Amino acid sequence: MDGKLSSSASIKSKTKAKSKKLKSNKESSICLDVDLWEQNEDRFTSITLPSDQQKKPFNSSLTPALRPTKVNKSCATKETISSTASPVQPVTTLGGVDSHAALIALDTNAQSDAIEPERGNWTGRFDFLLSLLGYSVGLGNVWRFPYLCYNNGGGAFLIPFTIMLIIAGLPLMFMELSFGQYAALGPVAIYRRFCPLFRGLGTGMVIVSAIVMLYYNLIIAWTIFYMFASFRTELPWQNCEPEWSTENCFSYEIADKCEALNGTFYLRVCYNATYAEEHNITEMTVNALKRPPAEEYFNNYVLGLSSGIEETGGIKISLAICLFCAWVIVFLCLCKGVQSSGKVVYFTALFPYVVLVILFVRGVTLPGAATGILFYLTPDWKQLANAQVWGDAAVQIFFALSPAWGGLITLSSYNKFSNNCYKDSLIVAVCNIGTSFFAGLVIFSIIGFLAHELDVEVEKVVDQGAGLAFIVYPEVVTRLPISPVWAVLFFVMLLTLGLDSQFALMETVTTAILDKFPNLRQYKTWVVLFVGVFGYIGGIGFTTRSGMYWLQLMDKYAANWSVLLIAISECVLIAWIYGSQRFLNDIQGMIGKRSRSWNTFWSLMWRFITPATLLFILFFNWVEYKPATYGHYVYPLWADAVGWIVGLLPVFVIFAVAFQQICKAPDSMGLRERIKYLVKPTAEWGPAGRPCINLHAERYESENYDAVANTSILTEGLPTDLSIYEDNLTVIYRNGNGNDGSDEMEDEALQL
Repeated sequence: MDGKLSSSASIKSKTKAKSKKLKSNKESSICLDVDLWEQNEDRFTSITLPSDQQKKPFNSSLTPALRPTKVNKSCATKETISSTASPVQPVTTLGGVDSHAALIALDTNAQSDAIEPERGNWTGRFDFLLSLLGYSVGLGNVWRFPYLCYNNGGGAFLIPFTIMLIIAGLPLMFMELSFGQYAALGPVAIYRRFCPLFRGLGTGMVIVSAIVMLYYNLIIAWTIFYMFASFRTELPWQNCEPEWSTENCFSYEIADKCEALNGTFYLRVCYNATYAEEHNITEMTVNALKRPPAEEYFNNYVLGLSSGIEETGGIKISLAICLFCAWVIVFLCLCKGVQSSGKVVYFTALFPYVVLVILFVRGVTLPGAATGILFYLTPDWKQLANAQVWGDAAVQIFFALSPAWGGLITLSSYNKFSNNCYKDSLIVAVCNIGTSFFAGLVIFSIIGFLAHELDVEVEKVVDQGAGLAFIVYPEVVTRLPISPVWAVLFFVMLLTLGLDSQFALMETVTTAILDKFPNLRQYKTWVVLFVGVFGYIGGIGFTTRSGMYWLQLMDKYAANWSVLLIAISECVLIAWIYGSQRFLNDIQGMIGKRSRSWNTFWSLMWRFITPATLLFILFFNWVEYKPATYGHYVYPLWADAVGWIVGLLPVFVIFAVAFQQICKAPDSMGLRERIKYLVKPTAEWGPAGRPCINLHAERYESENYDAVANTSILTEGLPTDLSIYEDNLTVIYRNGNGNDGSDEMEDEALQL
């Protein structure tokens, strides 16, 4: 062998002088650990030939002719292996089977491919964990969850919420984190390789994230507006100012002063007792419409809300400026990719917890706080028999963890290959439910105080969504001592909660672009700027006087049916077509071998329980479907039609791409053969850092090595049928003419 092959012991001794960092592959910035390389080196430097070919040398028609050589310890980048011919001699055995061992030459286009810039990596493990925590824990946990608890049995709602977290939220999160980390690719690129027929799934995810990204930043713009408005001695929404209030504006401060004078406050006028009795003012007050100043300030001054979605009106300049500031913040935090955003999340992910603790300490010391907390925690066990409760719990889990949006795959694609994504999934899932529960305590302690101050029932104070964040709480802080301080703290917390989610949405879109055009990675700042400009222009429509109606319409339809269908498709592709055990083997190659019961549990989840739960959520939403509304305003039919079009756009893209792929398949195949061929992973599919195969091959299930005699190696041409990944031995090949027969595969790796 002219000294080109040597024993593992000899090679290991030479590697000790090597650097402890291995060069990254062009498709992944994963650096492989030398110690792990050395422990598994025989699996990198050799392959097993079937028994009927052990006496045959490689076919000389292979272009270029193959010559075995040593693997450079820089992770075997494509340019490191020579391409001169030499016969292969039997040198080793694997799994007790006599075999020939050889290194397969890589394609000669390596030099041009290797110049592509690397994708980048999280600079530390906590960068990823905090980014994931910030993406999963957002406004929905702090505001929507407490309302759902109130509306669905109080403390009893925690039972269906926890169950849905285990059977739906956690399995999907673990699946997507493992999926993205294994291949180190964004959603578009990963499905292009994993399943060509449904490569549109990744595009659908990016479309969902792009639509949500446009209007989600408007919420951050509102937060910036309120934050700057709070820097004054008296909050602007504390009283009914003539500039923006109507006759229905009810100022609690003026009403209290009027009652102190034994008067009756009605339609912003204080009437003395005699006049009120003569004109029946007291009875009219009971039935009068009362709007708090914070509500009128939000609708009339901040939004300048029109009468309906059909009345667009002009752009609110103040909101347009705040939206511009929001996009500038997002751009500055993401312009350097995950290296910059990974540091920002140390503040944006942790600061909300600091504020929540401060608000909790303050809230429980207020009069009436105990009433609000008891209202929040008191379980109504009868509600557990209501399907609505379970449906709301399932939707909330899906809303909180955000699977099938592409964000989880994107964030995990920048992980190191050996990162324990399973532990990360558990940590984030526990933190998610813990944050939701704790936020409920904070919110209801303050709402209990407001109910005490207004002398009303708690259920008459509680609202949901934007109403709770930008109407109820701003009204509450006006009743607190040093109210501007509490207002600033509160809106800074909202800002950090919103930014974390916006970072992931934006990163999903930019990663899709950079994975599609790798040469743009060196211009990432310009790509982020381009996406930011596109986002700002697309978001301008939400700053008009009908912007709130459009935001509610997009929020109802953009991430609803399509996301559920994408998640169900993911489960089918990974757990059924690719194989749940095969996918679990891939995961164990990253995080280490697990018990048989662990494998059985996750296999059952992904194959049966989680898809069934997702189908339940989907059908529940269809059965409970109601046309869009905002308060008492009912959207016109054409607006609902627009919502349906936006919501089903990702699904349409998935089917359109699938139809295109079927049409592009070889003409010699029938429809059934084309589908069967296209649902299999391409030859490019493999672990991060390829052509180095999985570092932990010895951790895989033993049965993957029992069929070594059935392993075959491609020596010329393209196979008639590419087999799905069967085990962990990888062969890199090219056909005789230097092309692989597919415009999608540039450097193929047949997974045998």
